[in-house]
Amino acid sequence: MSKKITRLFEIIDRAIELFNYKSDYLAYKQNGQWIKYSPHQYKEFADNLSLGLLSLGLKPGDKVAIISNNRPEYNFVDMGVLQAGMVNVPIYTTITPDDFEYILKHSDAALVFVADKFLYNKIKPIADKIENIKQVYTFNQVENAPHWTEIVELGKKADDSLRQRLQSIKDSVDKDDLAMLLYTSGTTGQPKGVMLTHWNFLYQVNRIPELIDLNAQDVGLSFLPFSHSFERVVNYAYQFVGISTYYAESLAKLGENMREVRPTIFAAVPRVIERVYDKIVSAGQQLQGTKRKIFFWALDLARKFELEGKSIFYKTQLALADTLVFSQWRKAVGGRVRYIISGGAKLDPKLAKIFWAAGLKILEGYGLTETGPVIGVNNPKLGIRIGSIGKKLGDEQQVKVADDGELLFKGPNLMKGYYKDPEKTKEVIDEQGWFHTGDIAKIDDEGFIYIIDRKKEIFKLTNGKYIAPQPIENALQNSPYIEQAFVLGANQKMPGVIISVNQDALKKFAQEHNIQFKDIEDLIQKPEIQKLYRDEINRINKQLGPYERIGAFRLVADTWSPTTGELSPTLKKKRRVLTEKYKELIEEMFANMEREF
Repeated sequence: MSKKITRLFEIIDRAIELFNYKSDYLAYKQNGQWIKYSPHQYKEFADNLSLGLLSLGLKPGDKVAIISNNRPEYNFVDMGVLQAGMVNVPIYTTITPDDFEYILKHSDAALVFVADKFLYNKIKPIADKIENIKQVYTFNQVENAPHWTEIVELGKKADDSLRQRLQSIKDSVDKDDLAMLLYTSGTTGQPKGVMLTHWNFLYQVNRIPELIDLNAQDVGLSFLPFSHSFERVVNYAYQFVGISTYYAESLAKLGENMREVRPTIFAAVPRVIERVYDKIVSAGQQLQGTKRKIFFWALDLARKFELEGKSIFYKTQLALADTLVFSQWRKAVGGRVRYIISGGAKLDPKLAKIFWAAGLKILEGYGLTETGPVIGVNNPKLGIRIGSIGKKLGDEQQVKVADDGELLFKGPNLMKGYYKDPEKTKEVIDEQGWFHTGDIAKIDDEGFIYIIDRKKEIFKLTNGKYIAPQPIENALQNSPYIEQAFVLGANQKMPGVIISVNQDALKKFAQEHNIQFKDIEDLIQKPEIQKLYRDEINRINKQLGPYERIGAFRLVADTWSPTTGELSPTLKKKRRVLTEKYKELIEEMFANMEREF
């Protein structure tokens, strides 16, 4: 099966033909053991799931919601739904009850699958209020809750006529049929149901292996949620190539799983990469004497990295730094990583340089849920430019920059539109068919695309200068003492920043400097801590243009997360939420800005 596939469930047939020898095609850790599945087992579960769904009375076009962490069962249901001509509705596990209810109602979900007891107890009362939902099934065994294998067992009992019906449905599915309703994570307003087809995903899945040298010997570790279009297309690409895919237990156990699985590839959002970097720097700060000096010499060397054009002397120094320092960094992520695919938000180029210097090749890409998602990605075939998001994925795609700087897109992976919302669809796809990304960008003479910031997030100072907050936030978040930074300042003389402090790093600093404190709220008020952050901001201000420099800051002890509402499920800042939450603090900060620095 060398030809391109056009329908998502054909991935399983391809795997049976090419990779059936693999016992760990999919793997997930349960009770301390990695449970592994071959393509044959995958197909058997998916087929029986399809038959079971039809036995329950579901029909092509019906919607099935999945609310779960990444695991093989997610894939079994995913493919079982798709080959029965039905539509998947992947939902983030961390959204609010109101959003759960809205999406389950709006999507017309007929069935819901959830991971565990916690989610079952959260979703079941909501589902009971929605007439269209027939049942909620669990992946884990939960007392008095229907288990997903009940549908599998139902499928095993299917007669020949039902099996023939399933085959007839599979044969009738077209590449342009609706496969998925992916709801936007919603940094503003209610989530929108993005209608994505089989070909929206498979255009990319067929193309990516042509650009990046991946093969069936590779091992992937998956931890970004499947409700994130970025991880979803990566997961399909892994299966297409035959990569053994291991699903991490949780973000908390990511380091442990990295060392166990020893992946050669994984996908991450910039915030995860920043946290890895913070841990590395924190470990370096604990070193003493010569070891500490060598560590920070190597780190300084990494900051000067370029993909080409460096002198032989620099390369010799880098090789020594690799032996003494960077080889240990690679061990921390298993020692075999060939590529890290970064997406979901803009990555600070300074951070990318450091990882490249350390032998950890970050390929930054870009896209939106509405573009299924990949518009561009750095890759060995078309070229790599640190700081860019690469070139467009293929000739079938079109990109251009509008007069106001906004990136516009056309291509085979563009959504059909927003579910039940033609008006909002018209707002983002114009009469000429161009999708308006909402991102300000530039495209160089070689076709490399550079994302500057979200169009709506750029603000203007009183001097008329426009500020793109994201690059400044990225620079600030490289500090080990800053967990998150929220830069703002529309109609102000200078930008200001609200900083969510890195509590662990701050406590360690206080301990090392004999600073007594009751709690974090008390600690961030201490003069020594205020000076620490002022010095950090001064250091970063030197890297910024004169009008970009931070003129005031305020520290907060809150940890921002999707659960508490300040971040979207994809870890993007909800700026309206943050502005409202810290309204008084922001007003006080700008009122007293003249005295800050």
